[in-house]
Amino acid sequence: MKHLFFCITLILGVITAKAQEKTNPQTIKLSLPVADFSKGLATPNIEIPIVEESNSEANIDIKAEYWDTTVYNPYKDKVEEFPIQLTFNDSTYASPIQRKKVITSRYGWRRGRPHKGIDIDLITGDTVVSVLDGIVRFARYSRGHGKTVVVRHFNGLETTYAHLSHIAVKANDTVFKGEYIGKGGNTGRSTGSHLHFVANYKGEYIHPEYLFKFDDTNAIRSQDIWVTRKWTRPFYHSSRGLAKLTLFTTKEEALASLEKERKVYVVRPGDTLSRISKRNHTSIAAICRTNKIRSTSTLKIGQKLILEL
Repeated sequence: MKHLFFCITLILGVITAKAQEKTNPQTIKLSLPVADFSKGLATPNIEIPIVEESNSEANIDIKAEYWDTTVYNPYKDKVEEFPIQLTFNDSTYASPIQRKKVITSRYGWRRGRPHKGIDIDLITGDTVVSVLDGIVRFARYSRGHGKTVVVRHFNGLETTYAHLSHIAVKANDTVFKGEYIGKGGNTGRSTGSHLHFVANYKGEYIHPEYLFKFDDTNAIRSQDIWVTRKWTRPFYHSSRGLAKLTLFTTKEEALASLEKERKVYVVRPGDTLSRISKRNHTSIAAICRTNKIRSTSTLKIGQKLILEL
């Protein structure tokens, strides 16, 4: 008889909980029978709070536009307006490799060609992971890049992992920050084992070091970043060193920067275009373009050059 009474009380408690859930979705109230030797069975109320998981990214359809799993860059015909706003939910990213990050070649002009990413040293077979949550858009061999994975993230940014020796994911796979996507290698047009890492927003290649700190902190430079054209054009930069970085976290700052700062440089004895570009944190291509000279032009002492910084 006692067992029957206990079961009936428990059922009534569950029914009460359901009713409470409908009237107040923030908590569940349970009335459970508890033995009390002085009073018999007592039914104290137990209130359990409901924690709703908030995930705004789950409602973002990043596959709605320009989703092509067979083409490395599906944005070839798209023209993006500047400045570009990028918003990150995280303050840190997952390091793409599981060892100290050593950059062997930066974003910028390199041997007369644009280098649209950064090269990070690794050993063939090293684990490579996705830096942020996202969906794999491209996972196959790409001319030049070799075995390549492209992940589109929920803020529209795409990151590329090239020259892999092994691809561990396929197109349309959902991946999480820090999840294994392949092994580093030397496939494609490459002179040694390294990870070619690219940041791309709707067809605009962004200097990765403008977005991410490639040190032990694995920090995203700001959760709200405005990207100007300077940080999407390799000829403004040299692959041998990081240009002077001015981060824009508001649209007003980014718009104000569109008025280029110009500097008049007077050629001194022993100067070369290479030395001038390195000393002033600009590229040889940018100097040549602004002054309408060639990279093979002979500089004269006292010659004035316009540098756009």
